[in-house]
Amino acid sequence: MEYLVTMTTRVPDGTTEREVAEVRAREAAHSRELAARGRLLRLWRPPLEPGEWRSIGLFDDAGPDALERTLAAMPLRVWRTDVPTELARHPADPGPGGVPVAADSEEYLVTFAVDVPSGTRPESPAESKRVRDMAAEGYLIRLWTLSGGGRAIGLWQAPGAGRLREILRSLPMAGWRPVDTVPLTRHPSDPAQVT
Repeated sequence: MEYLVTMTTRVPDGTTEREVAEVRAREAAHSRELAARGRLLRLWRPPLEPGEWRSIGLFDDAGPDALERTLAAMPLRVWRTDVPTELARHPADPGPGGVPVAADSEEYLVTFAVDVPSGTRPESPAESKRVRDMAAEGYLIRLWTLSGGGRAIGLWQAPGAGRLREILRSLPMAGWRPVDTVPLTRHPSDPAQVT
């Protein structure tokens, strides 16, 4: 099962820079091990406030208990809280490795909440085709459904926020899908291969 995990770190007052550097170095080494075992698939930083430490990780684990064991074994967990979100594969997901991460593009997490007028089909063939076209064109990297019905989250890439807005507006059901977009920067420990 795949999970998006928002990881927020709060270093206690009085912690020395040396202690922080040691824990971060162990965390980076452990992240490489998790990536080699196929547990950590991606790692990003969302927009941060000054002094804030947050990361978003894409993990693959056997279930919630296994994920908790994986997260608990990470060195930064001593100062970190984790909020996992279970992901279910969307029928239009290009799949892991289906769309390469481009070095000249920016990545975004885009959450869609479907608000379709009553009497209208919630998923149209034109929408499904356009989403698949976006993956074929290299814009949509991954797509998942979220619990609660009518919500999906996608990992997109584009040469900038303006281009991403154009891409999302081109979806046939764009007017019925309020979106929340989070720009991402690659974390230094991100295991993704960039082309």
